Amino acid sequence: MSSQIKKVVIAGGGTAGWMCAAALSKLLGKNLHVTLVESDDIPTVGVGEATIPTLLVLHKLLGIDEAEFMAATNATFKLGIAFENWRDINQDYIHSFGFLGKDCWAAGFQHFWLKGLRQNMVSEIGDYIPEHLACREGRFAVLANQDKNYAFHLDAGLYAKFLRNLAQRHGCVRTEGTITQVNLREDNGYIKSLTLASGQEIEGDLFIDCSGFRGLLIEQALHTGYEHWDHWLPCDSAIAVQTETVGEAVPYTRSIAHDAGWQWRIPLQNRTGNGLVFCSKYLSDEKAKQLLLENVEGKLLNEPRVIKYRTGTRRKYWNKNCVAIGLSSGFIEPLESTSIHLFQQSIVRLMLMFPSEGINPASVDEYNRQCRSEIENIKDFVILHYHLTDRTDTPFWRYCKNMSIPTTLKHRMDLFQQSGKTLKLAEELFGETSWVQVMLGQGLMPKQYHPIVDLMSDKELKDFLDTIKAGVKRKVNNWPNHLDFIRHYCQATRV
Repeated sequence: MSSQIKKVVIAGGGTAGWMCAAALSKLLGKNLHVTLVESDDIPTVGVGEATIPTLLVLHKLLGIDEAEFMAATNATFKLGIAFENWRDINQDYIHSFGFLGKDCWAAGFQHFWLKGLRQNMVSEIGDYIPEHLACREGRFAVLANQDKNYAFHLDAGLYAKFLRNLAQRHGCVRTEGTITQVNLREDNGYIKSLTLASGQEIEGDLFIDCSGFRGLLIEQALHTGYEHWDHWLPCDSAIAVQTETVGEAVPYTRSIAHDAGWQWRIPLQNRTGNGLVFCSKYLSDEKAKQLLLENVEGKLLNEPRVIKYRTGTRRKYWNKNCVAIGLSSGFIEPLESTSIHLFQQSIVRLMLMFPSEGINPASVDEYNRQCRSEIENIKDFVILHYHLTDRTDTPFWRYCKNMSIPTTLKHRMDLFQQSGKTLKLAEELFGETSWVQVMLGQGLMPKQYHPIVDLMSDKELKDFLDTIKAGVKRKVNNWPNHLDFIRHYCQATRV
């Protein structure tokens, strides 16, 4: 299709739709007419309340004032995720943001730590990561000239509203209505227009499907196909509920493993987001609701609602003149808070490859390749949490422990166990520090370390390890209490 792209139509609002609208309107809007169609009668999923540090990249591109954003969305800072009962009951660990220790040209810091462990020179791996220690001590600060290894807990509904205001200020037109028909061109099968319940027809050159799990454009109209991953990621349901805050908001997400899944606790400034992710083969909706309500703290602020999904990915993310962004493109699950990251990456990738002079197959293929590569790697990382476990106490955990896994994940696990080495692939989100923390946390201990470590004497190794640990402690000691910092940080915006 060689015609220029002048009109972009976004089908669906929510976080994905308004994030896309804000980015296109602000960054490419002078050359585009951006319309977003959403219905007040169709609810969004709206429970994606935990993010990861890559969101800062989009916020910088959009020129978002961080304190203003946090005040508007009741956000708190997030430095990682605490995994409770995942390796086994009463065995917990933290996967934090940031970087582990200090590497050398031949080996990551874990190799030095592993030898130190054998010689009783070290404490837990998290003592060598500032963000990990800050999680445990409840500290945080945003400082100039410092790595921004943090993310946010936020109210997804308020975040969509915040982005909507930004998008509309930059010219995005919101059209209210329910899409009743997707009209295709007879000559090439591209989408021509969307018909609304009112009879209004919205024409466009490029259509972005942000319709959620329904995949109204990418699947129902274009029949793109979906690859299911539920044999690796068997959880297919979630129940979400909000509660009043009890105690101080911690700077991390809590992920608490249960008999047939896991529970999240996400602290905001004004409330706590709670949910239970579970597999319906092992737990009914009613039993899941009961389990969740037995394990929340504080008064309920709304009625629990059930969300059904099926893990997997769209076979193409860009098909003809339609790009699927958000849940319409696929869904892994919320365990490592990657959904909003994938929304954002798809948007940035689209802008980098934007077909202003017309859609060409090479760009479409490259977009699809990059999207597929990234989601495949995230999929493996999430499967790791379920499969690498000592739990055999329930049918669900026995299934996860004994299930077959992707060969790519098996290779990573074998490589780490045999040599202490990890991989970092192109288009991969999670780096070495993340893989090391989770594999160690789930109980996979390498059999050896890199021989370059032995070039250090025992005293040199101990001094090296102690210096890094002391530096981490000193750095974190200078940070204030997490909630005190938020109050100070957002105060000027609230006045």
